[in-house]
Amino acid sequence: MLSKKTKYGLKALTFIARSEGDSPVQVGEIAKSEQIPQKFLEGILLTLRKSGILGSKKGKHGGYYLRQEPSEIKMTDVMRVLEGPIAMIPCVSLNYYEKCYDCPDEHQCSVHKLMIEVRDNTLQVFRNTTLADLSGV
Repeated sequence: MLSKKTKYGLKALTFIARSEGDSPVQVGEIAKSEQIPQKFLEGILLTLRKSGILGSKKGKHGGYYLRQEPSEIKMTDVMRVLEGPIAMIPCVSLNYYEKCYDCPDEHQCSVHKLMIEVRDNTLQVFRNTTLADLSGV
């Protein structure tokens, strides 16, 4: 299941992408519009800023803004930042591989084979979906 952190992060990014003008968007505005607890949202936006997806500006007219065009922000990047590994089990993860302790031979493992297919199909959807696709901009 998708975590609330990731769901709220996607909603916030979509809101920012849809915002008109070049002005940064304030956390309170996003929280109110998307019905996200503001303190929780602040942490999510900070994570996205640290990853380079968002930029921020301090002050009265400050807030968050996209560092790239929505069409350049792929869901693979967002999902890895907010959710972590895309693979459902560690032995098929491309970036977070770990051998399963209960599996003597992953090449003969039926679960491994299935999860590779799930991972590959999931990656295809995330790679081919951008923030522009979600936000309609």
